[in-house]
Amino acid sequence: MIDQLNEAALKALADDTPVTMLNLMHFRERSLDGNGSGWDAYLRYSKLTIRLIKAQGGTIIWTGSAEAVALGAPERHHWDYVALVRYPSRRAFLAMMNSPEYAAANVERENGCADHAIVAVNETYNGLNPKPKE
Repeated sequence: MIDQLNEAALKALADDTPVTMLNLMHFRERSLDGNGSGWDAYLRYSKLTIRLIKAQGGTIIWTGSAEAVALGAPERHHWDYVALVRYPSRRAFLAMMNSPEYAAANVERENGCADHAIVAVNETYNGLNPKPKE
């Protein structure tokens, strides 16, 4: 089991629509295993997990480097990188997170990330891809 995975909270949510996972990451200066930087370890993690995401029908829809906290307390909200990953369901996300393959990849995530939060987001509006008028 992955530390801090809030499986009960996700299972309590409706699972009839796709879900986007907002990933917020803060990297270590050095990877815990001494193999490069935290970013280097995260890249190793990403290489291992992209096929797991795709196997569950998911896709990375956006990534970017965090530049500054525009609103909020910077000392409490220090993020280096942000990613949006869409899954067809919460069940698909949990299947990936609970797989032995993910457990193996997670070692690199832990090596690289000093902090990593994932927030399940239910889309209520998307101005980039508006729904057609009926």
